[in-house]
Amino acid sequence: MRSGRVAGLAAALFGLFSALAMPSAEAKPSPQAQLDKLTKQAADLQKAYRGEIQSLEDTRRAAAKAGDRVRKLRSDLATAERRVAQFYAQSYMSGSIDGPRVLTFSGDPDTILSQVATVTYLADEKNQRITSIGRLIDEQKAAKKQADKKIADLKDEIKDLQSKKRQVEELLKKFGFQTPDAGSGLTPRMISIRNVIMQRFPMPFGVGCMRPGDPGEHGKGRACDFMMSTGGRMPDAASQARGDALAQWCIQNGRQIGIMYIIWRQRYYDIRTGAGWRQMSDRGGVTANHYDHVHVSVF
Repeated sequence: MRSGRVAGLAAALFGLFSALAMPSAEAKPSPQAQLDKLTKQAADLQKAYRGEIQSLEDTRRAAAKAGDRVRKLRSDLATAERRVAQFYAQSYMSGSIDGPRVLTFSGDPDTILSQVATVTYLADEKNQRITSIGRLIDEQKAAKKQADKKIADLKDEIKDLQSKKRQVEELLKKFGFQTPDAGSGLTPRMISIRNVIMQRFPMPFGVGCMRPGDPGEHGKGRACDFMMSTGGRMPDAASQARGDALAQWCIQNGRQIGIMYIIWRQRYYDIRTGAGWRQMSDRGGVTANHYDHVHVSVF
């Protein structure tokens, strides 16, 4: 009899917390389903644009990260709900003395002192667990709201890029498609632009181009990194100014000579879209965030 009531109590508590945490069923697709669909659209766009679209990839990653946080919080909440249900079930099964019974207890003093300590502990434990449940519910709601916003941003980004496909197709037609040569692994256009840049701008820290196995432009022979420092250090003022000048030269001449996009100081400029400088998400370091080199990709 008691075990049946305990099971009912646990189920009721679990259902209560789940109802508080989860929104009512909606007809629209789940965030993950939406993200999967948008990810495919993003891949199709990058293929149509014939290269990486940094703004699109950054937005997609942000949406995926927000979705991961929602799933993590949902899992944490389910675990916390089970523990609260188990806590109540164990307290009920143990028959621990409660507050009113303490006031009317007439047995051994040592027993009542022990039970009072137990009541205090159980009350504190209960309050902590209930507080944790409430916090997780609030965090999950906030995370869900953020995930919805990131998905909306991704939809807007894709819509904007789709509207510019005709312009991009004209650029692609203008510059055609080049394959890397057998020697350097770079396309003729990348070799030409690299040489022009090195003639115009001193490169005391070197230039890195071909990167075998890289899934992006470096692996295709269509990108070079023009270093402004070495060892992952921030460049000094003179080197930063040189990087700024190089980036500006690429922007001014990109459409004429076939530059596709540049990345410099955690920002990217896509010649194809003409959207201007866009902030890049933090990738965790000086080099990863392109503070020590100007990345140049070509058509």
